[in-house]
Amino acid sequence: MSKNLPCSIEPDELPTAPPRKVFSVSQESVMTSDAVGSRSGRQNLKSRPFHNRLNERFLRFAYKRGVPSASAIDYTSRPVPSPRFRTVLPMATLHPFRALRPRPQDAKAVASVPYDVVSVAEARRLAAGNDKSFLHVIRPEIDLPEGTDEHAPEVYEKGAENLHRFAASAFMQTEDTPGLYVYRLVMNGRAQTGLFGGVAVAEYDDGTILKHEETRPAKEDDRTRHILTQRAHAEPVMLTYRGDDEVERLTEEAMQADPLYDFEIESETAGAVRHTLWRAPDPEALSDAFGAVPQLYVADGHHRCKAASRAAAELRESEEAAPEAEFFPAVLFPMDQMRILPYNRVVYELPEGPEAFLEKLETRVGVEKNAGHAAPEVAGAVCCYLNAGDGGAWHRLALPETEREGRADQLDVARLSEFVLEPVLGITDPRRGPNLGFVGGIRGTGELERRVDEGQAQAAFSMHPTQIEDLLDVSDAGELMPPKSTWFEPKLRSGLLAHRFG
Repeated sequence: MSKNLPCSIEPDELPTAPPRKVFSVSQESVMTSDAVGSRSGRQNLKSRPFHNRLNERFLRFAYKRGVPSASAIDYTSRPVPSPRFRTVLPMATLHPFRALRPRPQDAKAVASVPYDVVSVAEARRLAAGNDKSFLHVIRPEIDLPEGTDEHAPEVYEKGAENLHRFAASAFMQTEDTPGLYVYRLVMNGRAQTGLFGGVAVAEYDDGTILKHEETRPAKEDDRTRHILTQRAHAEPVMLTYRGDDEVERLTEEAMQADPLYDFEIESETAGAVRHTLWRAPDPEALSDAFGAVPQLYVADGHHRCKAASRAAAELRESEEAAPEAEFFPAVLFPMDQMRILPYNRVVYELPEGPEAFLEKLETRVGVEKNAGHAAPEVAGAVCCYLNAGDGGAWHRLALPETEREGRADQLDVARLSEFVLEPVLGITDPRRGPNLGFVGGIRGTGELERRVDEGQAQAAFSMHPTQIEDLLDVSDAGELMPPKSTWFEPKLRSGLLAHRFG
């Protein structure tokens, strides 16, 4: 079986029937499925007005989904998507959209942390005294009485109400035309520059956008309901891809202009991060160049991706079909610019205490007691912090090689489960087990020591960070990583560009 084809048939099994007429656009010449999907077909689109090319780009994915068209598109037939069509669409889509965004002088006040990195109490504190904070949209329960169930109907209604208030306010504006953007983050002198645009729900559904993490239905339900109630994708997801020279050139070209936004925000954990955003001067060229990128990978935002897919499917089946709901916002970074920090573990209770636990470890893994360092220097090593009451100490563990065959099984987080958490502590389900907690690497190893020393946990494990190549390899293999395998920094700010579709 060829691994290069995004479908389960060999090249010589492809249908040989002549191309069929699929649609016509604004009384112009009829395009065929082959013409739209092929590189020459994409070149032909350059002779058309940009808004028509956006329609045609949308139609490629409507074709894949069998989606009813927008009013601007007149189908002459509605064929069932076929494997042959998918083989000529290996490229990723970067879709310009009309963003709702802050006016430049208000960008810093509007920009907020993502919804899922703060508790309700933290969100209340961060947004206190700031009616412009986008937390009012993505964490609307902060505007309701304390104790309100965050899944109560009034929470979703409040989010939609707040988004409407933002859109009508003097501190926000909606772009007149669809656009693409360049978003740069600088943290500790290190820059990370990505493209901010729409990606296709159809490509998430068919595997052009690959995931590496399982999603939880309850969290999917919550995000889907917010999308449908607000009729908007309020926050972007973070994706990565293998870099492309032409995309990089156009990105650098866009950064020569004056930015829309340029501000610095200090956070308690990440320190100072500078956020700079440019509008691309030629979105069509950037979108066309991005068509050479064959695969996208979810870095952060799995639940938002799945929620966008579910929301689009629900709208398709209703009488409220919205073509723009077939795309959701993302910031896409080249993989060589991504920074992954460790995602550390804490164990709340050791059944037989720290000393007996350490003795059991010595029968299963290599142990260097009182190693003196808190962070493992190489993959395959883990540092374990214990406090038996006479002062805490770090011990270095050498994880054995696994005999399991999966690519994800080779990761340190998987090997820690296989050789320590499962056999010694009986933690067989790290996703749901109540005795296991996770601490993002941005908090440092000092946070692990504090939790153990203060009795919040009895053991802490400092992990070596998963590498970006591991993420791509696991995704390409069609596997899923163990929960909480990656912590990306710096985090995107929410509220800079929102995608409304109705």
